[in-house]
Amino acid sequence: MHSDRLPGNFTPFDVPLPASAAEWEARKGELRRTLRELLGETPPLFTPQPRIVERQAGEGYTRERIEFDNGAGATVYGFLLVPTGRTQPGPAILYHHYHGGHYDLGKDECLQPNALGEPKGPALARAGYVVLSIDAYAFGDRQHQGPAGEREKGGQTELSLFKQFLWQGRTLWGMMVRDDTLALNYLLSRPEVDPARVGAMGMSMGSTRSWWLAALDERIKATVAVACLTRYQNLLRHGDVFEHGIYYFVPGILARGIDMEALIGCIAPRALLTLTGAVDGGSPVDGVEQINAFLRQVYARYGADDRFEGVVYPGEGHVFNADMWRRMQAWFARQL
Repeated sequence: MHSDRLPGNFTPFDVPLPASAAEWEARKGELRRTLRELLGETPPLFTPQPRIVERQAGEGYTRERIEFDNGAGATVYGFLLVPTGRTQPGPAILYHHYHGGHYDLGKDECLQPNALGEPKGPALARAGYVVLSIDAYAFGDRQHQGPAGEREKGGQTELSLFKQFLWQGRTLWGMMVRDDTLALNYLLSRPEVDPARVGAMGMSMGSTRSWWLAALDERIKATVAVACLTRYQNLLRHGDVFEHGIYYFVPGILARGIDMEALIGCIAPRALLTLTGAVDGGSPVDGVEQINAFLRQVYARYGADDRFEGVVYPGEGHVFNADMWRRMQAWFARQL
């Protein structure tokens, strides 16, 4: 236990390591119950049956533009990419887009070039994965889904939804995770997808969406988290809370003695790869190293050392570089 105090008069704490896999399994159940409580009173889940509004052939894949009602007053828009000639169930990836203030981008991020110059989603589809990416609240085709409708857009919508959801006993982050769970439900319902071979990935906000979903939902079998591996106490200590948007914050996490090594540890023993720049202001490197060290020991309790890898890139900031992309591809090829 640390003796000094954090900004906000928080008492610092370390998450205790489990003595065994059995002990961690019991603690995971408690952690998930607490996390779901802190995420707020979200509406019941279901399996969406989207409308396919457009189908377009690409090189080595078919792209479907879909939309579905999320059962909470909003329409979700997405892209589903299916490898050409897929006749048997195979692997799939839930691709979570980043934030970066690019509210107009949303799901279209998966169509943007990676560090090698290849469109990201299509590159994964050509490698044999069914790929699904949806717009998060306030992004892409959902920029006007706030209480003011067309009078607000993007960041304004995000702030208004944050406030509105608090009045409803919800959190913006909880509703985002809920939409991602609905997307997972749909992905698993597709005949082209093998439910035992589904992964999640993303950079920045997309990274956080990926490891939150994987921590809460064991149907995600492999996860790649690029950037945004943020230990909250270290973020406070460094005074870098401003680095993250308001969507990111859930009431009571630290007050309940939960920091991110505990939450991300709920993924164990399923496959997890973390890729983080050492000078990423939103993820202080001392916190990244503490999370990765905790995870290595938790995975070791399961005898699953080969299912976790945490890589820190000296001199790199908030990036998804070419080596990260290659490692991500190799990880999914091995784990899915």
